[in-house]
Formats: sequence, structure tokens, C-alpha cells
Amino acid sequence: MNRSARWMVLVLAVALAASGCRSRPKTSEIGTGENPLGITPTPVQTGELGMGEHPFSGTEVHGQFQPVYFAYDSAAIEDSERGKIEAVADYLRRNPSVKLIVEGHCDERGSNEYNLALGERRALAIRAYLVGLGIAADRIQTKSYGEERPVAMGHNEEAWRLNRRGEFVLVQ
Repeated sequence: MNRSARWMVLVLAVALAASGCRSRPKTSEIGTGENPLGITPTPVQTGELGMGEHPFSGTEVHGQFQPVYFAYDSAAIEDSERGKIEAVADYLRRNPSVKLIVEGHCDERGSNEYNLALGERRALAIRAYLVGLGIAADRIQTKSYGEERPVAMGHNEEAWRLNRRGEFVLVQ
């Protein structure tokens, strides 16, 4: 093995060891039964979640609505954020041909797998709220990006707060 290959193996070994040292909350501590509206989530079809492609076709419109922000390690929708989701529901009611992708995002803390799962729960919570407001479930897809698409690049509470969010993408 040449010198550059050894160096690469060493760098990869250190990176793997460091990534395993991150602490993360227990799954049982996440979203502990918080469902203040009593909304039952709509069943989700296989392939509807995660990093796969969404089945909607059309032009995607990003950034038309305000993001929904979440508390640390939570998928519960706070009272202060509900109005943002209700504005999206109003728009969807007035535009019945428009479909929606709800994206779930996280801050950088926690493992990739953990953050993808938390982003998924956040997207599903927003979807359930929209369905509870009367929007047809088949018009709403979810996608989790975990920590992969931050809007704030800092490593402090302000940046983390901005990255813990759900975003809306309209498909027309």
C-alpha cells in the first residue's frame, strides 16, 4: 500500500471513530405523545417518505410559505407555528390542483440516521395537521433531509434553531 493510500485509510478510520462518538437522544424521548389536536396521522404508502423521489410531476415552487420551526429534538407543532400551516391549508383549498411536498429538516446535532428519522417525523406531523384541516392526504408527500440542507451554517443555538424546520414545496 502506498503512502497516500495509508493516509486515506487513517483519515477514514479517524472519521468513523469520531462519528460514532456523537451522543444522541433515545428514540423513546422523542415526540412523547404530544398530539394536542388529537389528529391521527394518515397512513403513508411505501416509498412516500425518506430520500426517494416524490411521485408528483410538475413545476416545483420553493419558498412561498414561511417555514415551521421546531423545538430541539421534537416533532411537536408549537402553538406559535400553527398559523403558518393554516395559511398553507388555505392556499391548498383555493388551489385544488396544487400538490405539496413537506420537507423535514434538522440541525447538525445527532447522527445522520437519527436526523433523517426526526426530519421524517417533523414532516409527518405537518402533514397530519394539514390532513386534520381537511386537505386530502393524497395531495401531500413528505421528504426528510435530516441535517443535509441547513439554512444557517453556524454552530450555535441561533443557527440550530433556524435549521430545525419544516418547509413547503408546491407542485403545480
